[in-house]
Amino acid sequence: MCHVIVTCRSMLWTLLSIVVAFAELIAFMSADWLIGKAKTRGGAEPEEPSGGPAEPHHPTLGIYARCIRNPGVQHVPRETLCGPYAENFGEIASGFWQATAIFLAMGIFILCMVALVSVFTMCVQSIMKKSIFNVCGLLQGIAGASTNEFTLFSWTNALS
Repeated sequence: MCHVIVTCRSMLWTLLSIVVAFAELIAFMSADWLIGKAKTRGGAEPEEPSGGPAEPHHPTLGIYARCIRNPGVQHVPRETLCGPYAENFGEIASGFWQATAIFLAMGIFILCMVALVSVFTMCVQSIMKKSIFNVCGLLQGIAGASTNEFTLFSWTNALS
């Protein structure tokens, strides 16, 4: 039988676990890891069809995605195109970026599993006489180390 045991602390922990898991997933998929210098077409101030100068475009690059400005053709407006530049794992920019992708994916997977388990902690608080909160806290620490320290190490080596 399931007894619902909800405290403010467990509810806050559950909500924050879910928010952090989604935030990490969004950051992994983002193309805004590196933001380039503003570029304008041909170095001059381009004119928009509305008559004013165009906004400069900042090209961006993520672990496997990038955003570039579509040069535009006649009667088709210029727009920013974002998407993957790497179709498979081997096409990711460097070995360090590949390591970053592995560590981030591993950490995000753990965070998603903890977020899922945290929902069940409202009914069950221990498994095999071990507190679910302690086990999930340990897993969140491992996920944090995977997504932060190892990724930071790989990322700084990739830039040097």
